[in-house]
Amino acid sequence: MALSDNTSQGAIIISVFLLPILTYVLWQYIQQVESAGPLPSPTEITNLFIYPIKSCHGISVPSARLLPTGLDLDRQWMWVTYPNYEFLTIRSNARMTLIRPTYDASTDTMTITAPAPNSMDEKLQFSMPAHPSPAWLASNTSIVNATVWSSKTPAHCYSTALTGAFNDFFGKEVRLVYKSPTSDSPRALASNGAKKHLGRDASTCFPDLMPILIGCESSIAELNSRLQVAEGFSIDVRRFRPNILVRGNAPWSEDRWKTLRIAPPGGSSMLKLGFDGITLDVTQRCARCHVPNVDPETADEHERQPWDTLMKYRRVDAGITFKPCFGMLCVPRGDGGLVEKGMKLEVTKVTNKHRYITGF
Repeated sequence: MALSDNTSQGAIIISVFLLPILTYVLWQYIQQVESAGPLPSPTEITNLFIYPIKSCHGISVPSARLLPTGLDLDRQWMWVTYPNYEFLTIRSNARMTLIRPTYDASTDTMTITAPAPNSMDEKLQFSMPAHPSPAWLASNTSIVNATVWSSKTPAHCYSTALTGAFNDFFGKEVRLVYKSPTSDSPRALASNGAKKHLGRDASTCFPDLMPILIGCESSIAELNSRLQVAEGFSIDVRRFRPNILVRGNAPWSEDRWKTLRIAPPGGSSMLKLGFDGITLDVTQRCARCHVPNVDPETADEHERQPWDTLMKYRRVDAGITFKPCFGMLCVPRGDGGLVEKGMKLEVTKVTNKHRYITGF
């Protein structure tokens, strides 16, 4: 009888402690399902892109180091006006996509080429260190305040002895500026990435807003099905200039992403070495301008598409209803790590409360 009493008392004590915990866990689960739905299945990274010079042609790479400011070599350079040092982009000059960077890992060199004016086969070209040393920068650059949208940030301005021939490409005086990912004067994130919203200090080099843009193959496929009906053609996802491309789940399910984890596939040697993944915070949907109307291979700009089609059904963010959305903007946590094609992208938290905050 005593044993039975003790057992009953033990069960009561356990229930007193466990019931509130179980109730809370169940409540959290119900809240998640009711508010933002269940977590989608893990998906696969199918491509990685870096765009060394803002608004110029991109490079597909099998792997890249993810830094706190974005993928290594991504948008660390930028063409600016002279003498005002204001940023230049495809928005005003679609031909900028014909400027092509290439990277030679054996020499850690970036070579920049572009078609020469009034010539069918001549090229403008120069080469520079991909990871310039402080000594090289001291000898070949000067510090200026470069403007990205309405904000200024200190940057290294390259000598025209290196880049001067590109004045002919632009038809005016321009300069090339560089922002180190380890700059002593970081360019703090604004908009949804500002500290008061993100909860921590974060910075980037020369992207418009956030360090990383992720796109989904499932969503570009759904958009292309509409473009085939409307115009009889499809477009390449590179028009949207993603850094990370994944297979995705249902089209546009990325709208709910809140927190992501990039992890090696099962059995990877990276797991055996103790690498357990990289976490990214999804700050907002990416509101789009007319840049995706530009073919990155030819610089031809379509008068209507995909802008017109996107405007019909992708104005989905209450914070910026006059623009359509494609892709999700993200900020890495911690020091990042190596990202490779074939890695898994896991969605660890979802939300239905994304709202774009204007803040260029």
